[in-house]
Amino acid sequence: MTEIQAIILGLVQGLTEFLPVSSSGHLVIAKSLFGIEVENLSFEIVVHSATVISTIVAFRKEIFSLLKGLFDFKYNSQTRYLLMICVSMIPILIVGLFFKDAVEQVFGSGLMVVGCMLLLTSLLLFVGERISIRRQKDSSSYKAVELGYKQAFVIGLAQSVAVLPGLSRSGSTIATGLMLGLDSRSVTQFSFLMVLVPILGETFLEIVSGGLSMEVSGISLLSLACGALSAFVSGYIACRWMIKLVQKAKLRYFSLYCICMAILCFILDF
Repeated sequence: MTEIQAIILGLVQGLTEFLPVSSSGHLVIAKSLFGIEVENLSFEIVVHSATVISTIVAFRKEIFSLLKGLFDFKYNSQTRYLLMICVSMIPILIVGLFFKDAVEQVFGSGLMVVGCMLLLTSLLLFVGERISIRRQKDSSSYKAVELGYKQAFVIGLAQSVAVLPGLSRSGSTIATGLMLGLDSRSVTQFSFLMVLVPILGETFLEIVSGGLSMEVSGISLLSLACGALSAFVSGYIACRWMIKLVQKAKLRYFSLYCICMAILCFILDF
């Protein structure tokens, strides 16, 4: 992987991370177009971490407020929110501990798997939006459900399944939240905050284990750095705008886009 390729892939990651269209799926598609073959997930982990850091910078006020409330050392709304994030991380922790090798094998399964998962993402987005719209139409006094521990765990289950390439993490969690009766604003923010610790934790483990070295990853540190910087800059620029777009736009449009990308995957795979 050259530095230019790493920069382009970083841009793809940063721009698609905040849309419900699967950034990991887009990375697989982009690597296929460039003819890049990598046997492990080192690059994906690095660029995902870079966009997570850009999320932290973009949400710094919200995160600071949560941490400030936590250090009041009492059960307040901020502590409750952080505990819900912890609950949401339980399923992904189990997947990371017991199914990491299986996930890496799926990432090497080719574009056919990515295409199928994009179709599943499309279905989730469409169904999630339809259920939310129907619920609001059926009741003139409709009020969105408040995010609680039960909802946080179910959304966490959706996130754990979305480790598959092409199955959008944000799309799965947002669609699941809408099906549970949450409003788009609260579930979108929760969707992006709940992923911070798992991704950074995975990166820390990769660094400690030496998984980011040239000998293990097969990618030079300069290329990894270029990809990370590209993902961070594009992610930071896109973050606020993209999240507002997701909150206001119709999910059916993203659903249609995922179908188009799935068709592209099937064409490229033949």
